[in-house]
Amino acid sequence: MVDICPTITAADVRTYQVQIDQVAGFATRLHIDLSDGEFTPNKLLGLEYVWWPGGIQADIHIMYRRPFEQMELLLGLHPQLVIVHAESEGDFIGTSEILHQHGIEVGVALLPETTVETITPSLEHIDHVLIFSGNIGYFGGNADLKLLEKVKKLKILKPQLEIGWDGGVNDKNAAAIVAAGVEVLDAGGYIHGASNPEEAYRKLKLITESAA
Repeated sequence: MVDICPTITAADVRTYQVQIDQVAGFATRLHIDLSDGEFTPNKLLGLEYVWWPGGIQADIHIMYRRPFEQMELLLGLHPQLVIVHAESEGDFIGTSEILHQHGIEVGVALLPETTVETITPSLEHIDHVLIFSGNIGYFGGNADLKLLEKVKKLKILKPQLEIGWDGGVNDKNAAAIVAAGVEVLDAGGYIHGASNPEEAYRKLKLITESAA
């Protein structure tokens, strides 16, 4: 089973609403990007403005230098999954325990240059690893398929780990990404930039179901 997660990447409330409206009619799981303008070159919508429609699961991707300072807001939103970066600062183990106590899964994103070995000591606390190949803080980016080597390593270390991919997903590379063991494809520009976002989403679903 592969999940296609439309990505919400918005710098203001109006754009956030537009992006939600574009996908709310067909998406079952969303990937919501947030950035602080310190860890990333730009700042996206603040966590206090985040919401999503009922009946849809939400993954919140926190691209912050110090993401754990947002714990109270995150617990209040109660997403399915919170993804922080391996390169960020703070008490990851302690925070992951708090998230798990509240029924929230814990994810870690790896920038292209960050190795799997960086997070190996913490894998028992991690439910999801996001292989990041995007343009951090923005839609777009190229899917560097060489990064799929990380998937192979992670699956050996922890077979039950859920693996996501963020960056450059489209109808030309989705099959290869899924065939390598990725179970969650976060797709932003391909869906939101399409003349028919639902058709683009359905196309990715068909491709990935055949490849899985």
